[in-house]
Amino acid sequence: MTRIYGIKNCDTIKKARKWLEQQQLPHQYIDYRQDGISAALLAEFMQQLQWQQLLNTKGTTYRALPDPDKDNMTAEKAVALMLAQPALIKRPVLEHNGTFHLGFSEQNYQTIFGISA
Repeated sequence: MTRIYGIKNCDTIKKARKWLEQQQLPHQYIDYRQDGISAALLAEFMQQLQWQQLLNTKGTTYRALPDPDKDNMTAEKAVALMLAQPALIKRPVLEHNGTFHLGFSEQNYQTIFGISA
C-alpha cells in the first residue's frame, strides 16, 4: 500500500494527493496532526531519510521555536521536536514499495511510480 504522510492544509500535500488521484493510484493519507506520529514511525523514516532532511527548518513552526531549541541540533533533539510538533517534518513523506521519498515533484513521482511523461 502506498502511503502519504503530511498535514492537510499544506499546499505541497494537496498537490501530491491531487497528482496521485489524477493517476488513479490507490493510497492512504496519514495526517500527522489528526492521526499523530509515533517514535517508531519516525525511526522508520530515519532508516532511509536523514534527520537533517526530515526537519523542516524553513517553515513557520521552526522559525517560531526558541533559539535554544534550534541551537546545537542533534538527531535526538530533532526527533523530540518533530514528535512534539509534527509540522516540523518536511512534507510529504511518500512510502511506496517499502521505500520512503521526501517532497513532491511531478517528475519524481512519475519515476517512482514508473509512469511515462
